[in-house]
Amino acid sequence: MSTHHPAPAPIGGRLLNPVTLVCGVLIAIMATILLVRMFTGLGAVTHLNDGYSWGLWVVVDVMVGSALACGGFSVALLVYIFNRGRYHPLVRPALLASLFGYTLAGAGIFFDLGRWWNFWHIFWPGYVNPNSVMFEVAACVTAYILVMWIEFSPVVLEQFGLKVAKQKLEKVLFVFVALGVLLPMMHQSSLGTMLVIMGSQVHALWQTPLQPVIYLLSAIVLGWGVVLFESCVAAAGYRRSIEVDLLNPMAKIMLGAIALYLAVRAGDIAARGVAGLAFEPTWAALWFWIENLAFLAPFLLIRTAEQRRNPARLFLAGVAVMAGGSLVRLNGYLITFNSGPGWHYFPALTEVLVTAGMFAIEVLGYILITRRFPVLPREPAAAA
Repeated sequence: MSTHHPAPAPIGGRLLNPVTLVCGVLIAIMATILLVRMFTGLGAVTHLNDGYSWGLWVVVDVMVGSALACGGFSVALLVYIFNRGRYHPLVRPALLASLFGYTLAGAGIFFDLGRWWNFWHIFWPGYVNPNSVMFEVAACVTAYILVMWIEFSPVVLEQFGLKVAKQKLEKVLFVFVALGVLLPMMHQSSLGTMLVIMGSQVHALWQTPLQPVIYLLSAIVLGWGVVLFESCVAAAGYRRSIEVDLLNPMAKIMLGAIALYLAVRAGDIAARGVAGLAFEPTWAALWFWIENLAFLAPFLLIRTAEQRRNPARLFLAGVAVMAGGSLVRLNGYLITFNSGPGWHYFPALTEVLVTAGMFAIEVLGYILITRRFPVLPREPAAAA
């Protein structure tokens, strides 16, 4: 039986506050660095080299950023595929976070291209390589960004009172909802495929033909973890009651998905005979355990229904899942990646500042839109 929830409404309040000011400063710094990058090249602002052509901007802003933006996809799976309509109030805030995450991931790819002025080659018929997994990722991510903006447009139409336009769009919205579930499955699994084709440069603990499955499962789990994190932070930031009646059962489903993910991960390592590498005194083994202990942490934090009613535990479980899912990508693509002797990479401060600016755009955008558009369920403001 579905539970009634209030209709979404703008939160209201001041747009200028300490958080938005800090975000604005970080964005200004990022814009300055990127302006220098566009005219002087990647070498002027990054530590990339011939051994490490992908650094913080691609791995964090794109690989990790797109996975952290899977909240909309994961909630859509529950609501539209598994017909769990009770979770519908989580759709709009999750979609908003995903929209910003994927849009900025697309921008991150653009800024990391050496010859950025040739970006249009990716989609031009004379240059397209349909056999390339990178082309599939680029095409799917681009299409998914467009689909999410269309999915979110009823929120804008509703705010501006364009009821007729909204009604017409909603008649065909099911097509875009279906694409919004299909496209992430395609490109998230393909991000794992890219590790497979990199061969021996990827450490054996992460080099497996099952990477497409591992990446897809971890992205779904990560999406639910982000929803836990986002819901707790939004409730605290806006002084709202947290939606425990929705997060509690969703967290239980997330635990089941984590168990499936860990079973696939452990079975794959055992079947390939590389389990011994996890017990060697190496940095790779250490990061392997940190990654998987992060996925195990939610079982200690929110194992029982009583624990799942505790907002602090839900928040920490979300953070743990986000850390584990992020490390799946960081470990495979960057931390344990080996280009051969003589090559090393550590991000420059400018790279870190650009990444901070990207996340600042997400935070600022979330605040501005939730304050002015009907995204979160209507709720009387609590006393300060």
